[in-house]
Amino acid sequence: MKPRFPEEGILIDATPHECPYLPNQTAVLPTRWYPETIAPETFDALLERSDRRVGQTLYRPQCPSCSACKAIRIPLADFSPSKSQRRVLRQNEDIRITRGPPSVDSRRLDLFNRHKLERKLAESPTSIEHYANWLAVSCVHTMEIDYWLQDDLVGVSILDLGATSASSAYFYFDPSHSERSLGTFSVVNEAEWLLSRGLRYFYLGLWIEECSAMAYKSRFHPHERLEDGAWVRFNK
Repeated sequence: MKPRFPEEGILIDATPHECPYLPNQTAVLPTRWYPETIAPETFDALLERSDRRVGQTLYRPQCPSCSACKAIRIPLADFSPSKSQRRVLRQNEDIRITRGPPSVDSRRLDLFNRHKLERKLAESPTSIEHYANWLAVSCVHTMEIDYWLQDDLVGVSILDLGATSASSAYFYFDPSHSERSLGTFSVVNEAEWLLSRGLRYFYLGLWIEECSAMAYKSRFHPHERLEDGAWVRFNK
């Protein structure tokens, strides 16, 4: 029996703005604030509708003239790493992994800003308050997975957890270790860990075919995309 949806939160913004992914497109991302923690089963149902979390808010695209954004997820029981993804696992056997609640400190903020600025994903550094309110403050059960190379923090993954689903809220890494493909490593590692916990789906956020920065999300097979309100499976 599917859970009943709660009220859709409190709408705080639906301002049209320039799309950050596609040129000459207008984006509308109605953003709802949730003052209380969302129940895990309800969060599963909201993820199934392509919701994403930022801080204590959820949003899903409702753009007026574009439907390029597709929610994408991995059915964990069926997922099988490709040959190249298994090679990435072997390449990172020296990475140590820890899990716990989200942390906010200068070490993580410095790594976050290096990732954003050196990869030209931002023009100015993020403040520690913005970092905390974006990733650590949450309206769902949120955890942090840290990736260490000896004593150096080289990757941080923020995961939002439901009862049977998990959503990758954000992943950032040390750009000086780009050759390790830590993004791919984190997805494969987390998919295996989530499956061991009995979860069914791992949501990777939104995918746009025309956006090269999102291409990696469709390289995990099988995966499913939300097409016109229905989840469509894509095999290798």
